Amino acid sequence: MKIAIFGASGLLGKALLREWRSDAWNGDELIPLTSRDADIRDATSVEKVIYESQPDWIILSAAYTDVDGCEKNQDLAFSTNRDGALNVAKAARSTGSRLLFLSSDYVFDGKKSHPYETTDPRNPQSIYGRSKAEAEIALIDALPSCCIARTSWLFGVGGRCFPDTILKLAATRNTLDVVNDQRGSPTYTVDLARAIIQLCRKNASGIVHVTNNGDCTWFDFAQLILRESGSKTEVHPVSSEKMARPAPRPAYSALSPKSLDQFHITMPSWQNASQRYLQERASQPGG
Repeated sequence: MKIAIFGASGLLGKALLREWRSDAWNGDELIPLTSRDADIRDATSVEKVIYESQPDWIILSAAYTDVDGCEKNQDLAFSTNRDGALNVAKAARSTGSRLLFLSSDYVFDGKKSHPYETTDPRNPQSIYGRSKAEAEIALIDALPSCCIARTSWLFGVGGRCFPDTILKLAATRNTLDVVNDQRGSPTYTVDLARAIIQLCRKNASGIVHVTNNGDCTWFDFAQLILRESGSKTEVHPVSSEKMARPAPRPAYSALSPKSLDQFHITMPSWQNASQRYLQERASQPGG
C-alpha cells in the first residue's frame, strides 16, 4: 500500500512513521507530509500533493491541537481542524483514496459516568471540541467511506505531552498540584499508531474509538508516571476550578472499546503503556 501521512512531524506522525517502517509492517510505501509540503488549509496545495502521490490511504493527523489556544484563535481552529480536514477529504474523493481522520474525546460534553459509545451524541464544550465535531460531520457527508478514529489524552516521545511536562516539572519541584476531577484514557502514540495500521489493513470505515484500556484522572496519571520514574516529588490532587483554564474540559471522557473490538483489535492498559513510554523516553538522548 501507499500511505500519505499529514502531520508527519507531529507526536503521532512520528510514531506512525516509526511503526510503519518497522520490520513487522515492511513493504508499504510511506509519504510523510508536513505543513511545508502542504498546508491543509490550502485546498489547492492539498489537491496537488494527493494527485501527485495517488495514495491508497491518507492519514490525517495534522491539526491545531492547542485546546486553550483554540479559544483565543477560533478562526485558526476551524480553518485547520474543520475546513482543512474537508480539503483533504475532497482530495481523497477525487483520487479514490481512503481516509482515516484523527478526532477527539472532546466532541463529547463529559456528563456521562461510563464510557462513550460511537453512537452517543456530540456535544462539545470547547472550540477545539467543536472544530473536531464539525469536521466529523463534514467528512461523513463528503466521504461516507472515511474512517474517523477518536482518541484521547495522547502522549509519547518526540514532543510535548502531559507525562513529559510532569517529569520536567518534577525535576525542579518538591510538590505538584494536578487536577483530580477529570477522567479519561491516556493513549500512547505507539499503541495508537499500531491500531491505525491495523485499521487501514482491514479497510475500516465509520467511527472507531481508539484508546488504551482503562481510565484515570490526571492526578492518577501523574502519580503513576512519577512513581514508575523513581521521582520523589509529591503530587497533590486539586479541582479543575482551582486550576482554571481558558477552555472547558470534559469531566469524564473515557471512550468505549466496543467499536475497536469489532475489528478484533485490542489495546494494552494505560498503565502498561505508561511504563513502556518511560522506557522509550529513557532510551532517548538526554532521556
